[in-house]
Amino acid sequence: MNDFPDLSAHGLTVSPIAKDDVDDWLELVLRIAAIEQPRWHAQRVDLLDELESSTNNPERNTVLARDAQGIMRAYATVTKRPGSPKAFGRGGVDPQWQRRGIGTALMQWLERRTEEVFAEQGQPAALLRAGGLSTNNAQQALYASRGMQIVRYFDEMLKPLDASMPQVSAPQGIRIELTTPGRGEDFRQAHNEAFADHWGSDQRDQEAWEQMMRHPHIRLDWSALAIDEATGEVAGYQLASYDPKMVHKDGREQGHTELLGVRRAWRRRGIAPALLADAMARFAEAGMTHASLEVDSESPTGAHQLYSSMGYERIHRFVAWDKPL
Repeated sequence: MNDFPDLSAHGLTVSPIAKDDVDDWLELVLRIAAIEQPRWHAQRVDLLDELESSTNNPERNTVLARDAQGIMRAYATVTKRPGSPKAFGRGGVDPQWQRRGIGTALMQWLERRTEEVFAEQGQPAALLRAGGLSTNNAQQALYASRGMQIVRYFDEMLKPLDASMPQVSAPQGIRIELTTPGRGEDFRQAHNEAFADHWGSDQRDQEAWEQMMRHPHIRLDWSALAIDEATGEVAGYQLASYDPKMVHKDGREQGHTELLGVRRAWRRRGIAPALLADAMARFAEAGMTHASLEVDSESPTGAHQLYSSMGYERIHRFVAWDKPL
């Protein structure tokens, strides 16, 4: 049986997270988000996907804490893909219950459980990764207190869809077209190849890919593939999304590029800027006022420089923290 944190001194009882807990879990996520104001937070579908993943055991890898009235006040989860060199830990504490040591207890459990998951998968070197906005001082202080180290920065970038929108055509021999369900596996394989040399990226199996593609925020009608006309292969792609709540948070309608990738053999031919320009045009036609994306600040492909050259500017920074165990 899993060694769950003992939170009885705080008047809390703990247990694994089950499907019947999803609505309460979402309510807790929303209460935390209302105070901490993250850029994005998990949706109900994300929570269900985590519980239903074939590579995740919610009986062992999740924990919730309820008060005497049965209200969920805290949670933590560990996720790890088989063979991956790191596990992701995340969690949260109800704003009314913070600064009592509950977050530290959950972090201790995350560390223990991460070590167990690595041992179960036959991997000797355990690594816990967590992340968040650089402006979330309480979260950053908690990570630092547990001996975690900053290992990477990721930037959210924004561009207004105005007269400065770039006009970029696809290079000769490349056709940009809307993605279709029939090319889903080609899309996935192209992504895995394109991101094979990206820091922190894991290969996405069919289950993880299908979960992402059916997310309610994904907009396939704004997404596109770059097709090599000579071979019919997918040379690159742009996967778009739209969060309707962002207009209430930021006062703007924005189309977001979730993923942008070009396979190695087709790089440095102008495919990525053509895909971005195509995305901006689709966003603008749909009534969006801005285009956004996230980028590794140290991307080996020079993505940060490309986006800056196309008019994107950084508006937020995210931090990745690691702790070898």
